[in-house]
Amino acid sequence: MYNDFPKAHRYTLGGKIEDYFLGLLENIFISIYLPPETKIPRLITAISKLDGIKFFLQIAWENKCIPNEKYATLSENLNEIGRMLGGWKKGLENKEKKTPPTK
Repeated sequence: MYNDFPKAHRYTLGGKIEDYFLGLLENIFISIYLPPETKIPRLITAISKLDGIKFFLQIAWENKCIPNEKYATLSENLNEIGRMLGGWKKGLENKEKKTPPTK
């Protein structure tokens, strides 16, 4: 995506978006294989990375690096991912509340 950015923003803003996106993928992938009691901190990190992507995409859009239609589509998709991650986190938190502590 960032290859379409103007050269002045390609390796700064575009690189930042790419780094956050890879961090998001990494944290989601790791969360899948963690035991349930250690998933929540990784999911919180993934949600933070997602928020960073949204922030830097907004800056890219404001600087006319991406067209309105592409920004709208990306925003909708990122919001859906946010709902999924939030639901996953909430489900784990609810499961923790219901499970009695082990001695």
